[in-house]
Amino acid sequence: MPAPERIPPRSVSVVDLLAKGELTVRGRIREASNAVLYCSVAYEGREAHCVYKPVAGERPLWDFPDGTLAQREVAAYEVSEATGWGLVPPTVLRDGPYGEGMCQLWIDIEPEADPEADTDTGVDTDADAAATDAGSGAPGPLLALVEDDEPGEGWKAVGLAEVGEGRTALLVHADDERLRRLAVLDAVINNGDRKGGHLLPAPDGRLYAIDHGVTFNADDKLRTLLWGWAGEPLTGEATAVLARLADALAPGTPLATRLAELLTAAETDAVRARVRELRHTGRHPEPSGQWPPIPWPPV
Repeated sequence: MPAPERIPPRSVSVVDLLAKGELTVRGRIREASNAVLYCSVAYEGREAHCVYKPVAGERPLWDFPDGTLAQREVAAYEVSEATGWGLVPPTVLRDGPYGEGMCQLWIDIEPEADPEADTDTGVDTDADAAATDAGSGAPGPLLALVEDDEPGEGWKAVGLAEVGEGRTALLVHADDERLRRLAVLDAVINNGDRKGGHLLPAPDGRLYAIDHGVTFNADDKLRTLLWGWAGEPLTGEATAVLARLADALAPGTPLATRLAELLTAAETDAVRARVRELRHTGRHPEPSGQWPPIPWPPV
């Protein structure tokens, strides 16, 4: 799949490009559970690549209203922008060749994280290599399977995973501030499907997260591979961000008004409640025990 064009700074914003540009379908990402189309988008001399997920291609889910996944993807972007962390690529809701859907900027990732390679999950199954990366601070995978009982320096334990032939290995994720911010965002939006393949490390060092259709349920649905900080105190940065987010979610604010267009009233109220709870406890959430904490498949 070709890399997207670099978008030079111009008067047309990325959001306007995605929302108003002409969409041309270039291919389909067949591994996705819902219809995901790889497109180019052009507007007033500016062009980029993007992902278009039409509502018509969404599979029904028992615990989410039909035809609402695209709106949830946009809501995740809006909340991410309100945190100031910019973890979700620019995302809009718009009409397209197959009807209304979500349109999101394509993120060009590092060669070692090629989405079409076997290592697209960011998981390193070589314990020695993972330990070397963690110990040296060198760039490496965000997730790893190691044969030790405890995570090495620079890693956080998620849990044991079966690796075949009756063997188990310890699943770990990097003790990375970008992932820790994402863990907070996922707790706020109640992400029910944070898998390894949803993590996109960009060449400039930024981390982006994608696939937020299964979010914002009013019931606790948090399923993630980022449990390494469970129960630990939130960082000072996260505490400050949550305080700003609480203000941004107050009724009548632009963010609250936008979420009301994308979610139900109960779901918007639940976002506020989760932010209050995080601020009250001052800690990363722990698995509730009422819902499988790890998505399947995890990558």
